[in-house]
Amino acid sequence: MIWAFGDSLAAGYGLSPAAGFTNQLQAALRRAGIAATVRNGGVAGDTAAQARARLRWGLRGLGVKPDLVIVELGANDMLRGLPVAQARANLDAILTELGRRDIPVLIAGMRAAPNLGRDYGAAFDAMYPALARKHDVPLYPFFLDGVAANRALLQADGLHPNARGVGVIVNRIVPAVRKALPKGPR
Repeated sequence: MIWAFGDSLAAGYGLSPAAGFTNQLQAALRRAGIAATVRNGGVAGDTAAQARARLRWGLRGLGVKPDLVIVELGANDMLRGLPVAQARANLDAILTELGRRDIPVLIAGMRAAPNLGRDYGAAFDAMYPALARKHDVPLYPFFLDGVAANRALLQADGLHPNARGVGVIVNRIVPAVRKALPKGPR
């Protein structure tokens, strides 16, 4: 079982359940011969701090230890201009807890919006590779790769992917998910 632990991007904000990230990822993995179940752990609007606060009860609610957790967080911290150090500390705590439980992780990065300034952008963009190195987990560098700023793949808000956009995200992330999944029985 794969748990997509994140914000509105993982949750499928504005989409039918079938069109959301978790269902499209599950279908793509099954087409590739991987009998994975992908559970939705996304909460629209969540910052890394809010996700950190719900991590333990979320894991308990799954009922089983996940084979992989995709950590997709930080976009709301960035959009609110919250301090990068705060987002980093909360993501670090999430990755520490998952590591303590011996749960494999794929961290999905985000990129800072250019309007936040060069210094903020540099610090934010460097956060994901640094955390991946620190926790020795694989990094998918940019969750919205191929979708960000492409109006044809976004909902009217210009932030959230539409169903086609989610399809692009899934097609691009599947190789990283396949590689991050543990080999053999757990």
